[in-house]
Parts: sequence; C-alpha cells; structure tokens
Amino acid sequence: MHELSLAQGLVRQLLDLCEAHGAGRVCRVVVEVGPFSGVVAASFRFGFEALAATEAALRGARLEIEAPPPSYRCTGCGKVSEAAAPGPPGRCPGCGGRMAPWGGGDLMLRRVEME
Repeated sequence: MHELSLAQGLVRQLLDLCEAHGAGRVCRVVVEVGPFSGVVAASFRFGFEALAATEAALRGARLEIEAPPPSYRCTGCGKVSEAAAPGPPGRCPGCGGRMAPWGGGDLMLRRVEME
C-alpha cells in the first residue's frame, strides 16, 4: 500500500509548513488526486487520518480530496478532451486519431489552512 508512504510524506510536509509559518495546527488540507496517479483515495485518506492522529499539530485536520476527471489528448491533432464515459474514449472527435491519457498523474497539495 504505497498510499501510506504518500500520506507520511504529506504529514512531513504539513509539519514543515507549520514550523515555517509559526502555526500551531492545521485545520484543513486539500489534495488533488489525479485520475492516472495510481492512488486509491480511500486508502490515502485512511493513512493520513491514522498518521495525523499521532501529531498534535494535525489532530483533527480535515482532509479534502479533489478528483478531477480524466482527460485525453489526440496523438494526431493534439485536441484535448475529457472522457464522457468511464474508460478511455475511442477516437478523436476532431480527426479520428488515437486518444492517449493526458495529465492527471499527479498527487498535489492544493491548499492548507493553519492557525
């Protein structure tokens, strides 16, 4: 379960941010989990909540996970579009070329609220 190691990295990053900004605690954390990141959001949340409970500065912090829809880029004309249905789209609506995953392979810290 690599989600636990990702949650550990987030906890370290949040503790560093608290120290750098002189904050006593983190109230809210917003993380984006890209559709091609390979991260299981429920497992990531479980790991974060378990680890956050052991740190006074993170105890009670609310984790919000944003999950943007997958997008694909045509290998022929470069048109980018979101998938209308689960799974990759068939062919490019513009030129009929092959569609390939485009972006969305990231796990990104978007916002942190501290006090």
